[in-house]
Amino acid sequence: MLSTKKILLIVLAMTMALGLAGPGNSAFAAGERFVLVSHAPDADSWWNTIKNAIKVAGEQMDVKVEYRNPPTGDLADMARIIEQAVASNPTGLISTIADYDVLSGPIKKAVRKGIPVITINSGTHEQSKELGALLHVGQPEYAAGKGAGMRAKANGVTKFLCVNHYITNPASVERCQGYADGIGVKLGKQMIDSGIDPGEIKNKVIAYLRANPKTNGIITLGPNSAHPTIAALDTMGLKGKIYFGTFDLSGEIAAAIKDDTMAFAIDQQPYLQGYLPVVILTNLARYGVVPGNNINSGPGFVTKANISLVEKLAGEYR
Repeated sequence: MLSTKKILLIVLAMTMALGLAGPGNSAFAAGERFVLVSHAPDADSWWNTIKNAIKVAGEQMDVKVEYRNPPTGDLADMARIIEQAVASNPTGLISTIADYDVLSGPIKKAVRKGIPVITINSGTHEQSKELGALLHVGQPEYAAGKGAGMRAKANGVTKFLCVNHYITNPASVERCQGYADGIGVKLGKQMIDSGIDPGEIKNKVIAYLRANPKTNGIITLGPNSAHPTIAALDTMGLKGKIYFGTFDLSGEIAAAIKDDTMAFAIDQQPYLQGYLPVVILTNLARYGVVPGNNINSGPGFVTKANISLVEKLAGEYR
């Protein structure tokens, strides 16, 4: 016969696994409120998947989840937003580590105040631990970049362009550095600061390729830089002639993979980065349970071979 303690443990495990503490079990709710602070500017549509994820998780867990971000992507502004979130005494804080030096102070303040913190997306497991966060849900950026570089090398890439649309984020530089190391070359002028304006990105890619005609590989760091790069290659008549990969997914990227303009997209599964922290923090607040390990949400490579499995969900769940 099972003891009361064992029965309780089984019930808690089922609750966490199945999300039973949702609207149908509102008796467990205690008015939990969580704040997710990202580094993304308003123009970055990639974060729509994470916004959707916290909406779904909030509904399932019957909690309030607020999304906050610096409109222009300014990291000093993000630090202030975190401080404001901490001052509002949320049940838990979810934050990226876009720049450890800029954000460590405000995040550590949350930890000292007793607010549970989960870091996501940008940053490393080691940085998350140093901040005192419970765990990190994200993709090891350098390893993902290196994996992409190794794929490129295997396909004959020797000279490349890394289109960095968020160069002030150290994690983006890690992606380019990993790519260069995967190919086996030193990272230098191959990484360009493209900015986020689509027209400027397209013009800068065209200018680089004209100045460096032997470039046979391109890596972009998300839809913001991938979409204008596709347009640049189309303008130059180079679609399908350069080994082209990107981080992250969108409908346009899926189409480019299908028509052989792009070889792959690196899927870090942003839905998990938004969804899991809300579920974990809710279970911590209600039952005192939390996973003991970090969670790698990626990388996973999406190619023409498996694009049909994910393209319908791009931008919403993938």
